[in-house]
Amino acid sequence: MNNYKNIAIVMLMLFTTTFIFGQRKPDKSKIRTLKVAYLTEQLEFTPTEAEAFWPIYNTYQDKMDAFRNKERNLIYGKTNDMETLSDQEVNSLLEDLIILEDEKNKVNKQFLKDIRKVISAKKTFLLLKSENGFKRHLLKQYRQKKTNGQR
Repeated sequence: MNNYKNIAIVMLMLFTTTFIFGQRKPDKSKIRTLKVAYLTEQLEFTPTEAEAFWPIYNTYQDKMDAFRNKERNLIYGKTNDMETLSDQEVNSLLEDLIILEDEKNKVNKQFLKDIRKVISAKKTFLLLKSENGFKRHLLKQYRQKKTNGQR
């Protein structure tokens, strides 16, 4: 029975990946759905673990998305015209980046503290490894589409 479940999850992932990358520009919700399927397969949650894990993880992801948006819009968006910025402006942007990185580190630490209460340390490390695996999986899919002349 468990093998059928794993096969179904893999098939769902393949279908979702094909669907997402068959589109012109994948949106964040489709990628997030694919990520949920990927992590669920990799971590093999019990129902109790899943119920406790996903709210914490989704809140964490929302915070990290907000950091990425802030970083992109408020810091790196201003560095496109680096030549026009004064040294004082660049130093101010660098200070803002340092503050933002500190805030991100605090959120990461708190996430790890919170998540270890609901899943084992082993699964926590597997989660970190699986997140990187998911990124590699997406990049591989993107590169394959790009080399085949599709976008």
